[in-house]
Amino acid sequence: MSIRKILDFKHPALRTKAKKVARVDGSAVRLLDDLVETMYAAPGAGLAANQIGVALRAIVVKGDENQHHALINPELVKAEGSQIGYEGCLSYPGWVGEVERAEQVVVKGLNRKGKPVRIKASGFTARAFQHEIDHLDGILFTDRLTGLETLRPAEEYETELEAVKA
Repeated sequence: MSIRKILDFKHPALRTKAKKVARVDGSAVRLLDDLVETMYAAPGAGLAANQIGVALRAIVVKGDENQHHALINPELVKAEGSQIGYEGCLSYPGWVGEVERAEQVVVKGLNRKGKPVRIKASGFTARAFQHEIDHLDGILFTDRLTGLETLRPAEEYETELEAVKA
């Protein structure tokens, strides 16, 4: 496992649709391991393979209780409800913006052993799955902003959150 460099939003690899992984072998498992290690080191809530310059359909998403999901060839098979919230991106460091996403999703893909899995997620985890699958399709969160005026420095947003909590 190794920590990989995360490409920033200007890199053309982030606008390219990733290719399906033909089979889950040692190199695919190493890719998942590198994604996990890189995501936790960043730290982030998810990471797609093209964010580290690998044009293959592989993602990791941090779930509840510090678990993570690592998927090859993930697909969104069901999306219900709506949530609007701020999200950021490891490829767009220091910025957040308001994005509308489905509240609940079902995602299918292959696990690190090549076995089919289906994952039901809601709330923040559902948001993270949608965000990472978008990356695999060449879509950035800034493409889905509810309005350009919602894009702002993360520090400013975090300050406002702290003020509300006080």
